[in-house]
Amino acid sequence: MKSIALDSKDLGDIINYHRKRAGLSRKRLSALSGVGKTALYDVEKGKTSVRLDTLIGILRTLNIELRVMSPLMADWQDAAPRTERETGKVLR
Repeated sequence: MKSIALDSKDLGDIINYHRKRAGLSRKRLSALSGVGKTALYDVEKGKTSVRLDTLIGILRTLNIELRVMSPLMADWQDAAPRTERETGKVLR
């Protein structure tokens, strides 16, 4: 899997490419991901002020994985509590 640094225009282009390859219209992807057509259009056009939950909904629907990488990630993973997403509740 290739890792690249992206800006908002690159991410919009990637989403647009995946949507078209999946044979989805903006209207259909909007319905599947639970985001508005205007929000999807904004993301595909590289708008920088998009809500994170909107972006995540689109990415999940298109099966695009978003990763956060940093030299401190291993330390954070060891120190951070398990999240609600993983367990249904916050654990320490």
